[in-house]
Amino acid sequence: MLPKRRRVRTESPHRAVASSAPPPARFPGVAIYLAEPRMGRSRRAFLTRLARSKGFRILDAYSSEVTHVVMEQTSAKEATCWQKNMAAHHPGGPQPVLLDISWFTESMAAGQPVPEEVRHRLEIAEPKKEPPGSVMMPTYACQRPTPLTHHNTILSEALETLAEAAGFEGNEGRLLSFCRAASVLKSLPWPVTSMSQLQGLPHLGGHSSRVIQELLEHGTCEEVEQVRCSERHQTMKLFTQVFGVGVKTANRWYQEGLRTLDELREQSQKLTKQQKAGLQYYQDLSTPVGRADAEALQQLVEAAVSQTLPGATVTLTGGFRRGKLQGHDVDFLITHPEEGQEVGLLPRMISHLQSQLFERELRRFSRQEKGLWLNSHGLFDPEQKTFFHATSEEDIFRLLGLKYLPPEQRNA
Repeated sequence: MLPKRRRVRTESPHRAVASSAPPPARFPGVAIYLAEPRMGRSRRAFLTRLARSKGFRILDAYSSEVTHVVMEQTSAKEATCWQKNMAAHHPGGPQPVLLDISWFTESMAAGQPVPEEVRHRLEIAEPKKEPPGSVMMPTYACQRPTPLTHHNTILSEALETLAEAAGFEGNEGRLLSFCRAASVLKSLPWPVTSMSQLQGLPHLGGHSSRVIQELLEHGTCEEVEQVRCSERHQTMKLFTQVFGVGVKTANRWYQEGLRTLDELREQSQKLTKQQKAGLQYYQDLSTPVGRADAEALQQLVEAAVSQTLPGATVTLTGGFRRGKLQGHDVDFLITHPEEGQEVGLLPRMISHLQSQLFERELRRFSRQEKGLWLNSHGLFDPEQKTFFHATSEEDIFRLLGLKYLPPEQRNA
């Protein structure tokens, strides 16, 4: 007896189609086209089935619906050429994003489209637009505006640290070189991001340029950090902040082995009357004074001066006049019209021309470019042996052929 033949079970056509149909797209805003050139037909078919099983919408043909084109082993240049060719055959539609296969595989692993990062994109990077490579920078600091707040603080402070160290060593040449280089950086109207931007600028010698380059590449400069951390630099900085103590005195104390203010107090016989007062009131003198406090103090000084010198002028000078909000010193200049225009008003104006480098550069410009002497007695013509008549700061700039810069633009 023969066994009964098992009936072959057949599916209805409608049921067969339903079982092979992909699940509905879970991400309707994403329409992916897998470009075949380097991918291969069989791999493309496999990736298509995988993506559809996870709810991704994969288009078999390129069209205006495509939002993401995925390519494998394709360079950015090749991908861009391919896209231009496809756009010629499908004009008018939006350009889909060109992505490497890595975006596709990461999306498959995540079960959803992952964010498109720069590393995923197959696009030819446009040349980075550099800020202006160079500007016409005047040689003298008194010829260019230097605001209190600028774009290159980190670079200028590093150079000023080296300038300070050079001053502590008594090296006037290096001090001026670093100060002038820092002043140039402060005057730039844009942040420095590459050395090419500094081509043609004055006062940026080899040493300053090496420091700037190291800061741009690494964010720090080993030489500058060594100076800041050195015992000598820290001690010299501490001692010279005491009223009445200069570099030579501070250096002598350092050579004698002194390191702290307490050690100075124990050696009171080494101190002058000024230095003793400076040490006694060191904390008070080193406490920052706000602009409001300085202006209130100015009113008190004006009231006191008016009682003995009616008509006298009291002016708040120094950093406050250049726009600083706080400082350690409150400087006043008191003059009277009876002192005379030739030797009275000019000293007042010259004293206002801070910062120190700006004033120094103004004197240097007067001497080297105009053959004139600018000092505490006024603006003097050595050939005519006469002082110039001036009644305002604007007059000094005009007599020297310079554009007038207000105090807040003199932070060289």
